[in-house]
Amino acid sequence: MNITVVGLGLIGGSFCKSIKKNTNHTVFGIDNDKNVIKKALESGAIDKEITPKQLNQSDVIIICLYVGQTIEFISQQINNFSKRSIVCDACGLKIEIVKKVDDLLFDAGINFVGLHPMAGKELSGFNNSTKDLFYEANAILTKTKLTKDYAIYEIKNLLKLIGFTNIIITDAKTHDKIITFTSQLAHIVSSSYIMSPTSKLSEGFTGGSFQDLTRVSYMNSKMWSELFLKNKTNLLYELNNIINNLLDYKKAIEQQDQDALSNLIKKGSLIKKKFM
Repeated sequence: MNITVVGLGLIGGSFCKSIKKNTNHTVFGIDNDKNVIKKALESGAIDKEITPKQLNQSDVIIICLYVGQTIEFISQQINNFSKRSIVCDACGLKIEIVKKVDDLLFDAGINFVGLHPMAGKELSGFNNSTKDLFYEANAILTKTKLTKDYAIYEIKNLLKLIGFTNIIITDAKTHDKIITFTSQLAHIVSSSYIMSPTSKLSEGFTGGSFQDLTRVSYMNSKMWSELFLKNKTNLLYELNNIINNLLDYKKAIEQQDQDALSNLIKKGSLIKKKFM
């Protein structure tokens, strides 16, 4: 099978490397940065660079760009995709992409499967991509009423081969709602926490809790700001929830209400216990 990865950053580069490590598939690469293409070829992450006009050689296309860029790329290159090929986006939001490209691809005889690998690092770019980034990671596939079962089957099998162990299939609306809580809110909380003036005095005083909470505060500002704004309604709902919870803690501490404080701690602990 011929697989093309568009955008060879952290995620795209890791897809290339993990596919080459774990399968016999041929991997093509597309990236605007020729230095990245050179590194990908020299490292064996891709077999060949192709142009968008050569996309008709591909059975599967995995697009690892920002949301707006993904929509633009699909819209501009739709006539270059081969019939019955499978196009996947690897974005962190799905509703907007589905609205813009699902019907378009279906009418052209091309399959579309939303793909969200639940794996990453604080650092971005091809240089930080690895062949094992997806090992034992979760992945989410999104489908619509137009999605063909065989397309889901093919992508699910590919993901298993390259290391994903838990693959969830859902719809775009459910994906965006839950991912707001499990990913986007966590990044905002981490960023807000590290902004404390006390962070400048923390050297030598940090432990696991500090490292855990601040790991995702280092973000790609362009990508994450786009994701936050395009998911405004879901994100505001989750932000209001956490603000109210923090206000409950603040009130209990201000009033020196140990019973209320203890109950809040117990409530959070019990909820976390369900995930363990």
